[in-house]
This record gives sequence, structure tokens and C-alpha cells, in this order.
Amino acid sequence: LKALQEVHPDLIKVVKQAARITPIPFIITEGIRTLTRQRLLVEQGLSKTLNSRHLTGHAVDFAPIVDGVLSWKTPAFLPIISAFKESGRLLRVAIESGSDWKSFKDYPHIQLSWRIYP
Repeated sequence: LKALQEVHPDLIKVVKQAARITPIPFIITEGIRTLTRQRLLVEQGLSKTLNSRHLTGHAVDFAPIVDGVLSWKTPAFLPIISAFKESGRLLRVAIESGSDWKSFKDYPHIQLSWRIYP
């Protein structure tokens, strides 16, 4: 829960609901970020923008826990992403998954919609 400090309350609701319904447990690896950290992630090729939703508390990153260990394998993310999307629908909170992006697939990333949460 520490990683959810300063994250938008609507996104926190979605995270908590997703944790209740997902078949695979997960942790939040990162919520809000400083611009300094964001610059570092762009330099490392782990992010593509300095205009990240993490800077405003409108995004979180997560990691699946498979057999007690964090997994970075794409298939482990898919059921959790589905749980996030279902939670957004249930709670009527517009979210976006980095897994749906065309140019840079960011499976661990969930954010509030730019359109609804500018």
C-alpha cells in the first residue's frame, strides 16, 4: 500500500478491486514518480515520455507474483490486466492499460484515462 501514497483515489479503488478478483496476486511496484526518476527511466529506455501519468499520481505499475516470486513474463500480466479492466468497468473508472498501446507495449502499466482525468 505504500506505493499507492499520493495516487489518485479513483485509481486506488481500481487497484484494490483488481486485487480482490484477480487469479494471480500482484504488487504495486510504483505509483507517483519524481521528474528526476522519470528522466532516468527514459534514459534507460524503460519509458518513452517525460509526460508520464506517474508524475501526477494518475498511474501505477505492477508486477505479478507467481509461485511466490515476481514474474516479468508477459503471460503472467494478462489475467491481472483483465482484472484491472473489469474493476474499472465495475467501478465506472476509466482506465487505460499500457498493454493496449500500439508503439510501446507497457504490460505493467495502468493509468487513469487522459480524457476523463486530464
